[in-house]
Amino acid sequence: MPSSKNFALIGAAGYIAPRHMQAIKATGNQLLAAFDPNDSVGVIDSHFPNADFFTEFERFDRHVDLRRRAGNGGQIDYVSICSPNYLHDSHMRFALRSGAHAICEKPLVLNPWNIDGLLEIERETGKSINTILQLRLHPAIIALRNKVQGEQGGGKHEVDLAYVTARGHWYLQSWKGDPKKSGGIATNIGVHFFDMLHYVFGALQINVMHLSSDTKAAGYLEYENARVRWFLSVDVEDVPAAQRESGQRTYRSITVDGEGIEFSGGFADLHNRSYEEILAGRGFRLEENRTAIETVAAIRNGKAVPFTDDGHPFLKRQA
Repeated sequence: MPSSKNFALIGAAGYIAPRHMQAIKATGNQLLAAFDPNDSVGVIDSHFPNADFFTEFERFDRHVDLRRRAGNGGQIDYVSICSPNYLHDSHMRFALRSGAHAICEKPLVLNPWNIDGLLEIERETGKSINTILQLRLHPAIIALRNKVQGEQGGGKHEVDLAYVTARGHWYLQSWKGDPKKSGGIATNIGVHFFDMLHYVFGALQINVMHLSSDTKAAGYLEYENARVRWFLSVDVEDVPAAQRESGQRTYRSITVDGEGIEFSGGFADLHNRSYEEILAGRGFRLEENRTAIETVAAIRNGKAVPFTDDGHPFLKRQA
């Protein structure tokens, strides 16, 4: 039975942090310290009520450092990072320089060159960075990948991807609405889909953007084994009318050659599975993030071009 590991967590008040707390607990480990400038972190009590908590990073840094220097089994082994996207790079550097491994939420970083700097720090410290790319662990996605890899010729698949996750007025007032901090819509809500597409369909060959705004984005991607029309939005008006009228505020659809891929279920335990794989030495490392980060960076910095048949069907409603 592997010995229990000591964890610290950055971004304890964030939306995704409870999944990390649950995964730390489910894998038999301990959360010893957590940090967030926001003190609305009562959720910690449901998982690790004895964890030390800090609202000032300097005091958190000092606590982690004192644990490292004291030794005696109290040092932090892993730092889980759930902070705003633009801080991921800095917080991963902090983790490694503190003698711990890092487990970072997506997007790993906002720009591909940040990966190169992190690779250097991994080499310098001997510690590793793993990321949460949970769609790679979803049974339906694994089955699709195996099917694609087992094919012999036959041309490229035709793929349509639409993801609408409605957000209220708060969204654009938060750091998520600032592209310099979140990376924009394609990065903030789409990076794991772009990683999944690369994981299933191979190397990216073409990346064209058709629409980019504060609340939605769309474009065309071509991979070794697929042509993909994609659409992402946080605008509730983009939820198809029938679902919207029934009160639904989220819509997710992936079709491959006109056939839907059902992956709505099976998400509940994917963070637990991610932690199990990371702790077993099978996590997704820096280089495995590169294609997705290059994809979203190109979308963020590119210019929209007119679309024809390569545009997602939802674009017709944007005119």
